Amino acid sequence: MVRSVAERIGGPTRHVLEEFGDMMILAGRTVFSALRPPYVYGGELVSQFLFVLRLVWFPLLVSTVAIDYGAPGLQAADFLRLFGAIDFLGGFFVIEVVREIAPLTTAIVVAGVGGTAITADLGARKVREELDALQVLGVDPVKNLVVPRFLSLVLVTGLFNIYSILFGFFGGIIAEVEFGGPLGAFWNRLFSNATVTDLWGSVLKTSIFGAIIAIVCCYKGMTASGGAEGVGRAVNEAVVVAFLAFGLFNYVFTQTLLATHPQIVIIK
Repeated sequence: MVRSVAERIGGPTRHVLEEFGDMMILAGRTVFSALRPPYVYGGELVSQFLFVLRLVWFPLLVSTVAIDYGAPGLQAADFLRLFGAIDFLGGFFVIEVVREIAPLTTAIVVAGVGGTAITADLGARKVREELDALQVLGVDPVKNLVVPRFLSLVLVTGLFNIYSILFGFFGGIIAEVEFGGPLGAFWNRLFSNATVTDLWGSVLKTSIFGAIIAIVCCYKGMTASGGAEGVGRAVNEAVVVAFLAFGLFNYVFTQTLLATHPQIVIIK
């Protein structure tokens, strides 16, 4: 009885640890291949960058404005108005949008739109045995397929984070106007509390989110099996694992940033 329970618990745990180890190996091979010449992935990198850019820009715009207008905008503005402190909304947006909501919204949309497309593409190649054919021909799938997708997601998530921050502020402006607050006070509080640390921390965190999404999605695509059904299963697993991974990393990164830069905790 005890042994059967241990086997039921230990089996999934062992599988999770094995997948984590395989993803770490893939990440190491990807970074090594990206740095080692020859750099044959330039054309594919540009193609993947434009592909993700085209897929993500509009869903991210709608999501960013809607989320930042609804959550930190309306909810925070309504709360601050009770205390006659509606002008503090700009400072609140630095904490919520720049540090947390913009990076997380960007990562979620990129993973849900761009990451799933990457998993489906590589998964289809895997079940058609194209990846095996490349290896037989002496072509490294990691250097030619994973590296350009990895670099493109790192770049595009960092850039989209700035895009998300700007449109997040637009959602805050709408909320400020709706509650009758002065825009001058909104911008004054925002710039008084915003620091270079907030900006580079936000961009760095989001870029690492992109790296996590790329590794998870490429791994799930390249290990897909079972035909079209297996590819669909790989896509679902990639999204779930990516969300969990960058959620855990976000906690560690945020706590480390706040511990090493305590001055950004103070709200002026």
